[in-house]
Amino acid sequence: MNSKLKNDTTDFLFDAILSLETKEECYRFFEDLCTSSELKAMSQRLVVAKMLTEKKVYTEIVKETGASTATISRVKRALFDNDTYGYTLALDKIAAKNEKL
Repeated sequence: MNSKLKNDTTDFLFDAILSLETKEECYRFFEDLCTSSELKAMSQRLVVAKMLTEKKVYTEIVKETGASTATISRVKRALFDNDTYGYTLALDKIAAKNEKL
């Protein structure tokens, strides 16, 4: 974990996010918290991570998501070269939840 990020303010933000219970609550909170561009960028990066785990190639990811190759490279580094495994954790939890449905 990046110790530069860990502080009371960030903990407060994460507590707020973890308190949300529905997608509607998430939409309401993130609409207030982020610009639409920021939210679209975060969403795009998560989709890029999913596609990379599915072994999609850059050209396919660019075409489907509109992400730049620089964004794809940054997500790829975070996904495969970092030891935080944040994308993997989230994608695995989404997959497990979808299997239950």
